[in-house]
Amino acid sequence: MYGTPALPPDFVSLPYARADAPKGGRITLGNTGGFDSLNPFVRKGTVPWQLRFFTHESLMGRSWDEPFTLYGLLAESVEVPDDRSWVEFTLRENAMFSDGSPVTMEDVLFSYELLGTEGHPRYHSLAAQIDAIQQTGPRSLRITFNTDNRELALLAGMRPILSRAQWEGRDFANAPLADFPMGTGPYVISGYEAGRFVELTRNPEYWGMDVPFRKGTHNFDSIKLDFYGDASVLFEAFKGGDISALREFNAEKWATQYDFPAISRGEIVKSEIPHQKPSGMTGFVMNTRKPPFDDWRVREAMIQAFNFEFINDTLTGGAQPRITSYFSNSSLAMMPGAAQGQVADLLADFADTIPPGTLEGYALPVSDGSARNRKGIRRAMSLLEEAGWTAQDGQMRNDSGEILSFTILLAQNSSENIAIADLYVSALKRLGMNVAIETTDSAQYTARTNAFDFDMTTYRRALSLSPGNEQRFYWGSEAADQPGSRNWMGVASPAVDAMINRMLSARGQDEFVAAVRALDRLLTAGRYVIPFWQFTEGRIAHVKEMKFSDTLPIYGDGPSYMPEVWWYDPS
Repeated sequence: MYGTPALPPDFVSLPYARADAPKGGRITLGNTGGFDSLNPFVRKGTVPWQLRFFTHESLMGRSWDEPFTLYGLLAESVEVPDDRSWVEFTLRENAMFSDGSPVTMEDVLFSYELLGTEGHPRYHSLAAQIDAIQQTGPRSLRITFNTDNRELALLAGMRPILSRAQWEGRDFANAPLADFPMGTGPYVISGYEAGRFVELTRNPEYWGMDVPFRKGTHNFDSIKLDFYGDASVLFEAFKGGDISALREFNAEKWATQYDFPAISRGEIVKSEIPHQKPSGMTGFVMNTRKPPFDDWRVREAMIQAFNFEFINDTLTGGAQPRITSYFSNSSLAMMPGAAQGQVADLLADFADTIPPGTLEGYALPVSDGSARNRKGIRRAMSLLEEAGWTAQDGQMRNDSGEILSFTILLAQNSSENIAIADLYVSALKRLGMNVAIETTDSAQYTARTNAFDFDMTTYRRALSLSPGNEQRFYWGSEAADQPGSRNWMGVASPAVDAMINRMLSARGQDEFVAAVRALDRLLTAGRYVIPFWQFTEGRIAHVKEMKFSDTLPIYGDGPSYMPEVWWYDPS
């Protein structure tokens, strides 16, 4: 995106992969909930989240050690002009699908068309910005764009490639569970039982084993994904030896509960992996499409009433710092205090319409850590009164006599989120609100959040050091009413849209960073989410036979790190 890639054209492998890593071994990973689909490229159904990293590939691949850098995967070369108005890819001659059939230009062209029309909504934005796709040679094609958006050349290289022979003339978006897409990736689905497990087997005839981008990756012979009802059952399965590796997100649990016999015997190893990626946003998201959360003062009251310091101490021992903005913990995060320089200039045209605190500076409240949170409750009461809600006979009512009521929707398998909600609701009831917690199974939860059928729910949005077009899908105005988008809060802000556009058209790093920091201010001051804690390092407990390189990527233990570049050493 900016400058040149860090690796030379003749690089041997990615820096965090061991090029000569041995192949072999079988591991089992655990998920909570269930699944009713094996197609990760459509909106319908709940899919094992790891699937698309193992079974399918795109023309280019992302290095997790460099923001905004891609290397050749299915494509052997890429060409772009200085203005990035088009991109041309040349396909590798030996690229093959898992059934041994060659990947052709017809497959590539078909995939762009299929995903842009019948695929998940996250693929539609790119399709709308393509002016033309033309085959320019037996193994090459050119994609011409209709807008000034410098990231489109990279996005075009990241579209998964599907088989035309498998899907032409068929209903891709509604195919049954057993009819999952064939890919070109290192693994194939060799077995499954709906809602219980998926078995992935390394393809011994995988076409790309000598491609530098793939050297030393995907080393396990078999990866089984087992599904459990909730996190506590999954943890017990890990302790009992049924699971090979487990990510732990609770610092206190990591410190106090990982002392079971298998660890004492050295059969399980605790690895801590630092990273430099943004915190992203995790918390309770409020649906601004309807009352009472269409009023920023009510949303701020909800934030004031959330006693983070007490909840954090109760559930994690206070070991994990709070998320302070969407890009906190990174160089892209908004600076404290009033907006300065380019950031202030970018926001100036929207000064009359943006949320209070955007320009002046907005920070989350800090309580004294006591259970009562008197300061926060008093501030919440004041904000609610400004918004037309007053305490009447112990209940918070508006001028029409309606009680301030809402429901927190949670997945049944999210035990930690349920614990957070229980502590939070007790404070809200002290304010006279009528708040209920509703739990539902993972399929219903996915269906309802896709349809924005909730008042408040938990929200997790991971963000990278290379934010781009996906930001429109997360909080762009068009996505606010697009079922299946990640704009769960319903942000519809001209200022947010403008900052995303400036990010995408930026010609240099300074201009790009200023646009991201301005966007961070708008989202944080919008009070759409009540933030929880962040994870400044990855914690993975794993069987001693699972190994990884001493060279760590800047993205740490992301989904394409473990198990992609790990290997099995039985000695």
